[in-house]
Amino acid sequence: MNELTPLILAIDEGTSNAKAVLVNELGQVIARGSRPLSLSHPQDGFSEQDPEQIWANTLAAIDECLSGIDRPLSAVAISNQRESVVAWDRRTGEALSPCISWQCRRSTPLCAQLHAQGAQASVLAKTGLALDPMFSAGKMRWILDHLEQGHARAAAGEICLGTVDSWLLYKLSGGQVFATDYSNAARTQLFNLHTQAWDPELLVLFAIPLAALPRIQPSAGFFAETVATGRLPAGIPVMAMIGDSHAALYGQGGFVPGLVKATLGTGTSLMTPMSGPIASTHGLSTTLAWHDGTAPTYAMEGNIVHTGAAVQWASRLVAGESLDQLTEQAAQLPDNGGVYFVPALSGLGAPHWQAQARGLICGLTEATSGAHILRASLESIGYQIRDVFDAMQQDTGSPMTALWVDGGATRNRWLMQFLANLLQCPVVRSLSPEVSALGAAHLAGRALGIWSDDEALAQLERPRERFEPETEASMETHYSAWKRALERTLC
Repeated sequence: MNELTPLILAIDEGTSNAKAVLVNELGQVIARGSRPLSLSHPQDGFSEQDPEQIWANTLAAIDECLSGIDRPLSAVAISNQRESVVAWDRRTGEALSPCISWQCRRSTPLCAQLHAQGAQASVLAKTGLALDPMFSAGKMRWILDHLEQGHARAAAGEICLGTVDSWLLYKLSGGQVFATDYSNAARTQLFNLHTQAWDPELLVLFAIPLAALPRIQPSAGFFAETVATGRLPAGIPVMAMIGDSHAALYGQGGFVPGLVKATLGTGTSLMTPMSGPIASTHGLSTTLAWHDGTAPTYAMEGNIVHTGAAVQWASRLVAGESLDQLTEQAAQLPDNGGVYFVPALSGLGAPHWQAQARGLICGLTEATSGAHILRASLESIGYQIRDVFDAMQQDTGSPMTALWVDGGATRNRWLMQFLANLLQCPVVRSLSPEVSALGAAHLAGRALGIWSDDEALAQLERPRERFEPETEASMETHYSAWKRALERTLC
């Protein structure tokens, strides 16, 4: 390797930040850039972002990353927040809607209507996903219902309906390419896992015209070439696109069944790879993890809506001290003081799928402090992961021997030890803050032949820290108390 060795520019567009990193052929990050993103809640249950801000901040992150770099780029790779949806004018590229966040519950009435019509079993069988407002199809329908002549314009091919990966690709290619990958398509509730294509019956069910949807491609392979934008030169091939949680599993090295990873961000995704689309009977989702250009890899997943977001919310509730100070105080408490927080702030995801559930803090006394509430919010991350972890073990029929974790909340060492104690298995923390971006870069590198196969990728250095479980008799008592609090939020 020398100074002329090509680099992969990996974009990781999440809910809270737009990031860009440069990855070399050793799998090392040699430069990075980041810009924060804002999320607004115009009314109860609504969560949205400005798609133009997403694009502008992604470009700013790219420019920061490429500043001072004088080496050629071999490819661009994209990982992105999943299920979030944007509509834009196919001719002008102008956004026609907000980016409706994966957290948004505005399509709850539509999902309830489809439930009442008995559509749940068919949707689950085809897509592997519960009929829930988290997924993209209901959001797309809401957009068309609220745009002037939305359905007619979409049917005429004038409107693009896409997830964030397709929005970024469209912009990066100067409006030349409208496409998505298998992993993002699998999160829309319009993609049939068995035919690996947009499903005609689901398109009718949700009233989404095929003409408004992107072309579906393998996650690794040629998508488009960039146009010159800021420091990003023209003619760089976009060689990978993948949803961020799937990318994190790939970046962790989870190529074959047996590894379970949890990405702790605004929400949390637990995912384990599978050889085929095995249906869950315990409230989890079946999804297509990625397509490496040769064959698809499937996964079982549990999506938790509020984890990092719950801690942020709790810190605002007890405002007056910094989040870091409160978190430190919470970790120093001998226990949670009997306080439990069920962060169903916009419903509950896996394994409960209760869109109507609302948050609950219980066990408050005169001795309760802000630190107790913060402690309860941190513990709620562990309890929700335990709910999904147990369901995953029941579905797979085999014990999970470790949990591999990544994401911002994993920097909290107290939380990592609490999680290991609660699960009674090792928690293996990635020390890289860019696992999703690395996963996308690894897929692009596979497509380019930089890494020949999964075995070559497995040999890359991945710094990690291991937390071994400590035996604490009180953990099951606390978890039982959590379950009782949880029951009070369920419909």
